[in-house]
Amino acid sequence: MPNIQQAISNYNAMLKELYPKECPVFNPKAVLFDMDGVIYDSMPHHAIAWTQSLAEFGVHMTKHDAYATEGARGFDTVRRMVEREKGITISEERAKEIYQEKARIFHNMPEAPIFEGVKTLMQQIEACGMSVNVVTGSAQKPLINRLLTDFSDFLTPDHITTAYDVRRGKPDPDPYQTGLRKAGELQPWEGIVVENAPLGVKSGVAAHIFTVAINSGPLPDSALTNEGCNLLYPAITDLLNDWPSIAAAKA
Repeated sequence: MPNIQQAISNYNAMLKELYPKECPVFNPKAVLFDMDGVIYDSMPHHAIAWTQSLAEFGVHMTKHDAYATEGARGFDTVRRMVEREKGITISEERAKEIYQEKARIFHNMPEAPIFEGVKTLMQQIEACGMSVNVVTGSAQKPLINRLLTDFSDFLTPDHITTAYDVRRGKPDPDPYQTGLRKAGELQPWEGIVVENAPLGVKSGVAAHIFTVAINSGPLPDSALTNEGCNLLYPAITDLLNDWPSIAAAKA
């Protein structure tokens, strides 16, 4: 079990250094979930769709690449992979065209299940007086619509941040900073990020938000801890078990 009190103490010490005039402390009012690999067990499907779609355009992308780059805006991933494999820079418009093929393959696959414990955790978050939010690099509207259907008790469009809402995707802090604004013009210490991907963890940490990593994929734990996550769990159910202790740490 992670040492929650120590993690929060370390986070508060960081806040003191970053914001010496405000002297803030951990006081979460919103939880900001990533979508793929956190809410939905969808990353195996995404990995297949990525490798197949980019192969059609002569770009080699592995399953490991898919997990390592997860969380970024899809067309940003296309541009990075093309530049890495072919040494050329393609336009955003061309990257979006290629990304559409990836989306087509993905949506022809069976619907990914919701991870065990997600809805119960959302219920507990709301019971603590916090809001539920989603911050995703996805630009696929069917996936966003599914969120609103599956989690209609917890989510509204105003509390979902997508690739359409940001100028720079993960690992830039912009997505989670935008998520804080949409959650009610909150400060970094008023949020908790729940992520599964290195780029997403890096984004949450760069936004100075308390960041919980869920290692739901094949990457080593170090891929997430090296990006600075405050807590690490193997599954959402483990975070759910510790949620009362985390919520009790509110100022």
